Amino acid sequence: MKTEPDVFSIHDLRRKGRSAWDGVRNYTARNFMKDDMAVGELVLFYHSNATPPGVAGVAKVCSKSYPDPTQFDPKSEYYDAKSKIDAPRWWLVDVEFVEELATFLPLPLLRETRALADMVLLRKGMRLSVQPVSKPHFKWILRAGGASTKP
Repeated sequence: MKTEPDVFSIHDLRRKGRSAWDGVRNYTARNFMKDDMAVGELVLFYHSNATPPGVAGVAKVCSKSYPDPTQFDPKSEYYDAKSKIDAPRWWLVDVEFVEELATFLPLPLLRETRALADMVLLRKGMRLSVQPVSKPHFKWILRAGGASTKP
């Protein structure tokens, strides 16, 4: 799960403990949350649009997917006038803090790592805010980042 650290960082999640992953306005990313994520599943917390971008920590999905309430709020920057309460377009999950990596893993390091060569995140033009990570890639990142969490 990607986020801009000046908007919501791993430190913000640690402070809050739990947060709705709202504001996703891409159908593919929405579908990953709506259809593929399960309560208890671990996710990588990635800082995008940072210098450098990279994996900063681990979070856990702590709710089933549900309609993103920001789509119905005209005051929200994520308001969607075409979305209806009886037919919501946008879904989210709640995540909770698990841990910050002992070693931040910057994107350049990930790109030069052969074991991650086919990782979705590293594909040219990949900009999704929510994307799948294979078990071998997930395990490699946890080990390289010095995580105490076990997948």
